Amino acid sequence: MPGENLTREEARERAALLSVDGYEVSLDVRSAVGGPEGDGPRTFRSVTTIRFRCNEPGASSFADLVAPGVTAVSLNGRDLDPGEVFDGSRILLEDLAADNELVVDAQCAYSRTGEGMHRFVDPEDGEVYLYTQYEPADSRRVFANFEQPDLKAPFRFEVRAPEGWTVWSNGVGEQHDGVWRFAETKPISTYITCVVAGPYHYVTDTYARELPDGTRLEIPLGALCRKGLARHFDADDVFLITKQGLDFFHEHFDYPYPFGKYDQAFVPEYNLGAMENPGLVTFREEYIFRGKVTQASYEARANVILHEMAHMWFGDLVTMVWWDDLWLKESFADFMGTFANVGATRFEDAWITFANRRKAWAYRADQLPSTHPITADIRDLQDAKLNFDGITYAKGASVLKQLVAYVGQDAFLEGARRYFKRHAYGNTRLGDLLAVLGETSGRDMGAWARSWLQTAGVNALTPQVLLDADGRIDELAVVQEAAESHPELRPHRVAVGLYRRSQVGALERYARAEVDVDGARTVVAELAGQDAPELVLVNDDDLTFCKIRFDDTSLATLREHLGALTDPLARALCWSALWNLTRDALLPAREFVDLVLRFGGRETDIGVLQMLHAWAQSALVHYVAPEWRAAAGTALAQGALTELRQAEPGSEHQLAWARFFAATASAPVDLELLRGLLEGTEEIAGLDVDQELRWAFLEPLATYGAADEKVLAAELARDDTASGKRHQVRCLAARPSAAVKAQAWAQVVESDALSNALVEATIAGFERPSQRELLAPYAEKYFAAIGRVWRERSIQIGMDVVRGLFPALQDSPETLAATDAWLTAHEDAPPALRRLVLEARDDLARALRGQECDAAVGAA
Repeated sequence: MPGENLTREEARERAALLSVDGYEVSLDVRSAVGGPEGDGPRTFRSVTTIRFRCNEPGASSFADLVAPGVTAVSLNGRDLDPGEVFDGSRILLEDLAADNELVVDAQCAYSRTGEGMHRFVDPEDGEVYLYTQYEPADSRRVFANFEQPDLKAPFRFEVRAPEGWTVWSNGVGEQHDGVWRFAETKPISTYITCVVAGPYHYVTDTYARELPDGTRLEIPLGALCRKGLARHFDADDVFLITKQGLDFFHEHFDYPYPFGKYDQAFVPEYNLGAMENPGLVTFREEYIFRGKVTQASYEARANVILHEMAHMWFGDLVTMVWWDDLWLKESFADFMGTFANVGATRFEDAWITFANRRKAWAYRADQLPSTHPITADIRDLQDAKLNFDGITYAKGASVLKQLVAYVGQDAFLEGARRYFKRHAYGNTRLGDLLAVLGETSGRDMGAWARSWLQTAGVNALTPQVLLDADGRIDELAVVQEAAESHPELRPHRVAVGLYRRSQVGALERYARAEVDVDGARTVVAELAGQDAPELVLVNDDDLTFCKIRFDDTSLATLREHLGALTDPLARALCWSALWNLTRDALLPAREFVDLVLRFGGRETDIGVLQMLHAWAQSALVHYVAPEWRAAAGTALAQGALTELRQAEPGSEHQLAWARFFAATASAPVDLELLRGLLEGTEEIAGLDVDQELRWAFLEPLATYGAADEKVLAAELARDDTASGKRHQVRCLAARPSAAVKAQAWAQVVESDALSNALVEATIAGFERPSQRELLAPYAEKYFAAIGRVWRERSIQIGMDVVRGLFPALQDSPETLAATDAWLTAHEDAPPALRRLVLEARDDLARALRGQECDAAVGAA
């Protein structure tokens, strides 16, 4: 039988054959504490009873289970030999009856990779914490099931746990005689079931509202984290955003929250941002802030809380049939997260963050060779794992924002309401959503879907301005272009804004027109006769998904007056467009760095500023010509230090510039300043060097050999926590020594002893842009190792290694040729592995084009 992968065709065949009436799952996790049981993996007992029907009695099928061992299997009271029916990932089920009962008693393994039942030992106090994470298909690592989203069923969980622990699941739980039993769920998919167990710190609250029919809805709220993080846990703010979100979605969706309670668990070593398990949402614990952070971090957390909450309707109540339509939940949740943040919380400018940060992810993904339509072709589970990407999330959300502009917000929300009522607890495809939107909008959704959902690639929109003899606009047109690889021209609803400087020098909009751009060239008749603009912004207000280009006059204006743009969204859109020009080798990277140095200090939106810092670093590492790299790095560090000293004491801008200074510092004098700030011999008024900032300052010291193992050990003693351990591991791997790099490589590539979080930290430390020569020998080793790593390690660790250790810092035509040679020699490699290598190759080729563009300006 096939291995752990599951194909779309197999899932389709099984769904046509079977329907599931219910699960009873009994887990015994008392083995999570105490010493190891032997040489093999630490395991727990999992007993699953599945009641299901088969519409072709006598047929065969299979159940899914990934486990080290199976003790017993019985089908309809008939004992089966586990050795004969279980192959390590599937249980063969032959001669099915019309009504069936399958009982599987298995020994399942605890996970250290964040997939399945993850077990974490807190280094601070030795406490053990468990949580599950399944999407797309890891619930089969915890209990036997039919692991596909369209075989929904109610679940009953019971869990035996160590004394003193609390256990949570999707339903309300009660403990009797050491066993936690949970209320039966509504019909849900396997991948959104969940168990969290351990001595977690738990805080409660209640949400209540009166429904339109006069009944009162009460939702018990809970929030939990490790005990070691309790002193940092601002649960009040988590509950505030949660209540604001529940108000917003009830007002707009007209469908009461259907899953009873609403717990939110912040868990350690989590691979994702969060997961929408109904009644028990899990989040990465980094959303609990151990030190001072900017408002951008609180906004991001609020966005994730609201994104997951939107999933209760989009994804949990109504679920896609197969992963092809993953976008049906992720695009909607991504859109709704920002929509609700703006509409319900204090983060009224969240669309600026969306335009600047979220869409940058989408623009990059949509220009990779692996780009795909929003409705993707997902052949199997490995495909599915890789499609949690910038297309499915951020481009999909951008396209929904365009859809709202196209059909109107009222028609869009009414379509959502009908969708929930029509398909509650069911599974859907693209056509089901288009049907309700067609009803509510009266628009032809088929044509829109073909252009936006079923084709890949991003269009570029460029203004063309012709002036008359009096200096007024004779004609303004928008030119639409597409890449040769994806030549689709799409209908865009856009706003075109005209800007000029006021008497006091502010760059402000004085005219705006909305127009439907269709085809290669669209005239904006409404703007004819307007005064000549200094800047034309062709996607003003960010209504569509496109790359903004500028005419020569507009680009010249931005080079001199970008900081004078008063509207923060327009400014963010211009920064994003300039970054896209840099990535496309149309703007030399040194010009982008110069723009950040000249205008970054005037940026009022803290999220935009932090994004500029990230882009400037990326420009320095990847796009600046190698011969100018040192000068650019010095300029950025000096610029950051100047802004740090000039920033308002204690402000979030001061904190952002402090972190950017640490990220760019390399000169001995800068490293000495960082050391002085750590030791207290230097001071910058208002800058609180808390524990998180201490690690940020230590990282460049370690990277340049100014902080050794002894210094890092002393810092860990000061911060002997799970977070401190991750920071120390990253700093240890960052040291500039061949022996250090060899050890880090061996720990990640040759061994599986490290947990997922420490693999991530080690890779982050290993890859240092200032250590290109030290890392050069690992390019050849990378290509020799990745096939074995992909075969032997979990898909999550495989992805981390293949992405994280690609020799991107060996940015030369030789590395590009080595990548091509591997791809040519491994045409039969798993498609998911080839995709990762192809994406890394594309990033490298883009970097080389950028360096060539930058070098040409330098030579001139």
